[in-house]
Amino acid sequence: MLRFLTAGESHGKCLTAIIDGMPAGLHIQEEYINRCLSKRQMGYGRGPRMNIEEDTVQILSGVRAGKTIGSPICMLIPNRDWENWASIMDISVAPMTEETRVTRPRPGHADLAGAIKYDQLQDLRNVFERASARETVARVACGAVAKRFLEEFDIIVMSHVTQIGTVRAQNLPKDLRLVEQRALSSPVRCADLNASEKMVAAIDECIRSKDTIGGIFQVLATGLPPGLGTYVQWDRRLDARLAGAIMSIPGVKGVEIGLGFKYPELTGTQVHDEIILDEHSKKLTRRSNNAGGIEGGVTNGQPLIIQAVMKPISTTKTPLQSVELETKTPSVAHFERSDVCAVPACGVVAEAMVAMELASALMERYGSDTVEQIKIALKKDLDNLP
Repeated sequence: MLRFLTAGESHGKCLTAIIDGMPAGLHIQEEYINRCLSKRQMGYGRGPRMNIEEDTVQILSGVRAGKTIGSPICMLIPNRDWENWASIMDISVAPMTEETRVTRPRPGHADLAGAIKYDQLQDLRNVFERASARETVARVACGAVAKRFLEEFDIIVMSHVTQIGTVRAQNLPKDLRLVEQRALSSPVRCADLNASEKMVAAIDECIRSKDTIGGIFQVLATGLPPGLGTYVQWDRRLDARLAGAIMSIPGVKGVEIGLGFKYPELTGTQVHDEIILDEHSKKLTRRSNNAGGIEGGVTNGQPLIIQAVMKPISTTKTPLQSVELETKTPSVAHFERSDVCAVPACGVVAEAMVAMELASALMERYGSDTVEQIKIALKKDLDNLP
């Protein structure tokens, strides 16, 4: 069983993550993880904190001489901004002063609901320091290890932005490798370079109007063997697990696989992927991939295609209405520095979550204690495909 946990607050000393269940023999370097972390920090419309943090990982356990050894992998990512918050976030002293306490909940955040749940109405910071999207740095670190694992089996996971505001990508390459290349060259990680310029302009308009903007990103995975996941229990269906993993990302409010919400516009004969025999390989294949690579909760050998929508960032420079909790008087919501648009970064986090779920599903089917043993089992399975 492959699993991970994260810990840490947004302005605490650091974020930490533990991956349990990663097989032995996987080549992994801190530099590889750091490259994935840097992708999360990119994207036009990010806030001032990206000028402070330079996320780098320290692998504390589970790796020796550049290879995993089968024991839990512990990683640490320091928060450089901790120096500016040490007195407020101190773990020994309760620094609850009138100046540091937050009692005006922000609409769209976990502030009020979380404070009610954990009895933290006296200081909302105790909620939003953990609910902050800063936690996703640790997820990206875990996902980087999972992506490196999947690469051993020629499985590639990537993401790109398809919409920001009302601007949609129209001219996308069919070659997924070209999609990735173009996305990396775009300030908003959009593979349609014409749309990319318009997306930047839409973000600029939100900057001028002191507002925020959301969008849609797509996560793609190629090289997946058929048979990952299962239909035998509801909570083990791979599509359900993937949707839940992406929905767990702060700001994500909707997920679809394949055609998703376009299905009602079409009939059954138009959408279902017909099974045909490839004339050259004499293997079974599909005429299309409207299902997005999953049927009945199981991968079918086609590329995985997932779309997700991220809402506009909840913290806005234009004050939103709220209530001062102590006096119960109308007020404006608390403001803490914020991004204007984080859709490109959200796609990178989704890559990480998808990679973790796919790595877990791969191990469930071909599970073993070493990477080499999994390779042997997978090759044998692939050689026997119809």
